[in-house]
Amino acid sequence: MPAAVVTGTQWGDEGKGKIVDLLAADADVVVRFHGGNNAGHTLVVDGQKTVLNLVPAGVLHPGRICVMGPGMVIDPEVLVGEIDALRRRGYLGDDRWLRISEQAHLIMPYHRAIDRARERLRGPGNIGTTGRGIGPAYEDKMARTGIRVGDLFDEGGFRDALERNLREKNAYLQALLGEPALSFDDIHERYRGYRERLRPFAADTTAELRAAFAAGRRVLFEGAQGALLDVDHGTYPFVTSSSTLAGAASAGAGVPPRAIGRVVGIAKAYTTRVGSGPFPSELADALGDRLRADGDEYGATTGRPRRCGWFDAVVVRHAIALSGVDGLALTKLDVLTGIDPLRVCVAYELDGKRREFPPGTQGAWERVRPVYEELPGWRENLGAARALTDLPPDARRYVDRLSALVGAPVMLLSIGPQREQTIRLVDIF
Repeated sequence: MPAAVVTGTQWGDEGKGKIVDLLAADADVVVRFHGGNNAGHTLVVDGQKTVLNLVPAGVLHPGRICVMGPGMVIDPEVLVGEIDALRRRGYLGDDRWLRISEQAHLIMPYHRAIDRARERLRGPGNIGTTGRGIGPAYEDKMARTGIRVGDLFDEGGFRDALERNLREKNAYLQALLGEPALSFDDIHERYRGYRERLRPFAADTTAELRAAFAAGRRVLFEGAQGALLDVDHGTYPFVTSSSTLAGAASAGAGVPPRAIGRVVGIAKAYTTRVGSGPFPSELADALGDRLRADGDEYGATTGRPRRCGWFDAVVVRHAIALSGVDGLALTKLDVLTGIDPLRVCVAYELDGKRREFPPGTQGAWERVRPVYEELPGWRENLGAARALTDLPPDARRYVDRLSALVGAPVMLLSIGPQREQTIRLVDIF
């Protein structure tokens, strides 16, 4: 198949980084198509941990072309720091291995300032944003006032756009948000420096992807966040600012939908969520604390502790339907070792009625109650398993039951953070 999309099926943090890194070994090009440095992918290779916020997770494989598509919003300060950190460790040895779309939008200092001030003013009712300026950058994109990567290389145009935007943003920051004004000279000088640092990587990535497809190269599209954080289909307003579904890969990268041959959904063997918003199967008790500790459930980008709970088949089933998922990569099965019995949310009860799919409004989300099914747990260590037959019977039954509940086969099974701690059941390409 020419291309595959990897997408999250929960509230993000499903382990997409590890799966993309694993699949990148068989790909030629890895493409990130939306979001910004509000996403974090954690990779563990040869015992060494790498956290990526912007650069696609194929970067740890020399020779893979990593593309940052036009659907992204990019903070150049974060990106330059990430590039430098990777190069210090011997990665990105060739400028041609990283391509940044000239059409991707830039995150500016005023985006970050607005994001943080709004969260502060919301108080207890805040969204739980990372404060990285993602939402305000997408707002400017839709308002047609955004500044794009390609604009950096037009000094006159960049200066005019920055002056115009900063007049408006400073008025908003001071009058409505109670924040100090930002300096034009400071921002302009910093971004002039980013211009030269990013010049070797800027490209018409849409044209380069067309050429890659024409040459028969294998392309892997890397999603960020998860389906329940999708701005249209997630638990609005507690969502991200872009579309997180597999269909967004087409628009966010600039390729036709028919180019995508397979969709892989990533799901954790339990459920986690960072920030505010509904979470029907949450465990606000000692067991939730245990899952957080054993699963190292802290945000790769912010370090915030993740809320933990039982596997929610309702949200994963919904995500599979939204993205046309062909099969699952099930991660962190090993974290459940020693918990007996295990519970799975198989349906919701809303206003006295059972439902198999999530509700569509915030008010209804607040009223749903999980319907659980119990399954036996296991005590055997899973880390050395390399085939399904190596798993204890109750672990295999758990995997089979999740597959049946969500209506999708398991293609990959992760039983530890290392690359080799993965059971492959299907060749994705």
